[in-house]
Amino acid sequence: MTDEPLLAASLPDAGAAAPSAARIGVRMMALPALAVLGILLLPYLGLVLATPWGRMAPAEGDWAAVRVSVAYTLLALAIDALLGTPLAWWMARRGGQGQGQRRLDRPIGGLLDLAVLVPLLTPPLAMGLLLATAFGPYSIIGEGARRIGIELSNSPAAFLLAQVYASAPYYIFAARAAFAGVPREYEELSLTLGRGRWHTFWHVSLPLARLGIATGLALAWVRALGEFGIALIIAYYPQGIPVRLWVDLQDAGLNAVYPLLWVFFVIGLPVPLLLGLVSRARHAG
Repeated sequence: MTDEPLLAASLPDAGAAAPSAARIGVRMMALPALAVLGILLLPYLGLVLATPWGRMAPAEGDWAAVRVSVAYTLLALAIDALLGTPLAWWMARRGGQGQGQRRLDRPIGGLLDLAVLVPLLTPPLAMGLLLATAFGPYSIIGEGARRIGIELSNSPAAFLLAQVYASAPYYIFAARAAFAGVPREYEELSLTLGRGRWHTFWHVSLPLARLGIATGLALAWVRALGEFGIALIIAYYPQGIPVRLWVDLQDAGLNAVYPLLWVFFVIGLPVPLLLGLVSRARHAG
């Protein structure tokens, strides 16, 4: 009789050891992950605890700021979608891969990405200064607009301009990613069936990219609604929510900002969060 059965019995089962090691690894990663989540959520917990719920009264001018922000943000989103959607589709098709690609398509796609990426990466305060230089009252564009009755500084037009510059890059990149995820074979099949490019765009590309486009609009909504740096430079008036929060803070202190801050969260965050959950569920399914 040999000792091999006894030796085999004494060795740990590799199949049982692997799940055990995996569980240990998950537990080791869970602790720092929970710590990071706690750090990220700590300011919101602090807001809940610090809010004087029994004395929540909006300051004078707060509701006017809400109306200004919501109305012009919706208008900015319409401009983003109208002008940004064709650009996003073009960027996706120029920068992608496929049999119909020409030799210059990839470099052109890279230049288009760079042109949209630069304003996205420019700090808001710096972008405000750039817009004041380009559209201010002493610029060529500003003087020309003033001659036809359009003021591009501290005016509704300037406020809208600030929101479009703040939000459009986010929407364009999200829509570009959505169009890049549409299989080009579907578009080519539509074209071979005799459908035009416009019909193909509306009935093939756009429906397949709708979730990504909706996500881009949600990101643009939050970005435009919360724009402060650009508005502070070129559109202090009419005051939107961010500038009004700043005024309340300066005039009456921290306790005065809580009502308007909660309004901002209520109208700004639910749509992006809901779309994020829908997108996650769709990919999980």
